[in-house]
Amino acid sequence: MKTTKVLVIDDEPLVRRSTHRLLTDEGYEVLTAETAAEGAHLFEANRPHVVILDVKLPDGSGLDVLQNLRRIDPGVQVVMITAFGETQTAVRAMKLGATDFLKKPYDLEEMRHAVRNAAKSRARDAQLKVYRKRDRARYARSQMIGRCPGMQHVRELARKVARSDATNVLVTGESGTGKELVARAIHFESGRRNAPLMEINCSGFQESLLENELFGHERGAYTGANYLKRGLVELCDEGTLFLDEVAEMPLSVQAKLLRFMDHQTFRRVGGNVDLSVDIRVVAATNADLERRIEEGRFRQDLFFRLKVVSIHLPPLRDRGDDVLELAAFFLDRLSQGFGKDFRTIDLEASRLLRRYAWPGNVRELENLLERVVLLEQGPVLRAKHLPPGIRGPAEAPSNDRAEGSFPEDSRAWFTRFGVMLNPAPDDSPMSLREFSDAYIRFVLAECDGNRTRTARRLGLSRQGLIDRLRRMERRRSDLQPVVGPHA
Repeated sequence: MKTTKVLVIDDEPLVRRSTHRLLTDEGYEVLTAETAAEGAHLFEANRPHVVILDVKLPDGSGLDVLQNLRRIDPGVQVVMITAFGETQTAVRAMKLGATDFLKKPYDLEEMRHAVRNAAKSRARDAQLKVYRKRDRARYARSQMIGRCPGMQHVRELARKVARSDATNVLVTGESGTGKELVARAIHFESGRRNAPLMEINCSGFQESLLENELFGHERGAYTGANYLKRGLVELCDEGTLFLDEVAEMPLSVQAKLLRFMDHQTFRRVGGNVDLSVDIRVVAATNADLERRIEEGRFRQDLFFRLKVVSIHLPPLRDRGDDVLELAAFFLDRLSQGFGKDFRTIDLEASRLLRRYAWPGNVRELENLLERVVLLEQGPVLRAKHLPPGIRGPAEAPSNDRAEGSFPEDSRAWFTRFGVMLNPAPDDSPMSLREFSDAYIRFVLAECDGNRTRTARRLGLSRQGLIDRLRRMERRRSDLQPVVGPHA
């Protein structure tokens, strides 16, 4: 592992010696400089990861040096130190990119902690660059799988939001529908993609801790606050803040969040200086916020502030054949991850997946397929691989063909979303019209002849389906009707 390099620029020999001894004992590679010019030369030659920089230097201002270092290496972490402790100087240093600010005489433990945090920030920033590059592809809008009208609308809204200057977005939908994926797609397709995406689950923190996570705290703000902490709001400047389960946010924190969203300024806990940032807030919830407002558990003004753009994710049970497309996507990805050879889903398994209500939505489907791929062998996912809750009660075998299903003379076999339908010994090619007619009959049978549900699954209007069925009947007038009982 590469040793962290630290450069100390200070005109006081005692400070240089004591800091050199302290950090060398901690395992850092330490360089020291007495002047701004010497420090600049050492920085250019050695490119340290962390710089400890005095505000007052014999040949210039430490703030000017800070700006120059950041121009050379935007990722450098700079800890400013001064004997003057001026608040305005500290604020300006932070705006120029300083990581921390220590006042002389500082405690050695403070310095140790400041450098340790700075080194971690440097490593974290480098890793974030790797993650961002990977996530741009992984969380692009194209990864929001689904052809149903509801998901097409979600993709279009996400595209418009990502390309616009809209600040705040509210994503709603049941648990497991993919609200986090929408937030990530918006971020990584927007002009903010190179800045951080910070995420926080608002239900996972106590009231005081949530405020601390969001806005940070000043050193000495409370007992045990021995160092300055920057909150997520500050860390994701020019990026995106994703507030998951925002309905669970305590009212007191809601008030502070509202103030921040109104002005894009905030104060750290224990601070008396307003700090400015430019971020987009994407909030998500599976709760009914309007009911929470009526119950006095959520601020109406915050609701309107969050709901500049609203995106609602439909539950999986209402997305028709999207469940099969999602299943094929997960099956392929998980097979590669586990070194398995699953390639397709047979007819009975696809029927069961399509019939199930999926109370846990897409997350439940992904978890189920992960278990199947891990425990079973391919290449075909069969009904027997699915848990009893999906298969339902056992049915007696029957030789009767359901009305509306494939006729005995149906030719060939075909695949939709990786689902094998009605394999037949005759492998002659099927025309596009035959393919389409056969699939409509299949979906109609799956919906027990209900035209309204069939039309919804096929993405057609009810009248459009009726017209299509009439044309099919005219073409197949010599066969039995393909339409079963309907509601």
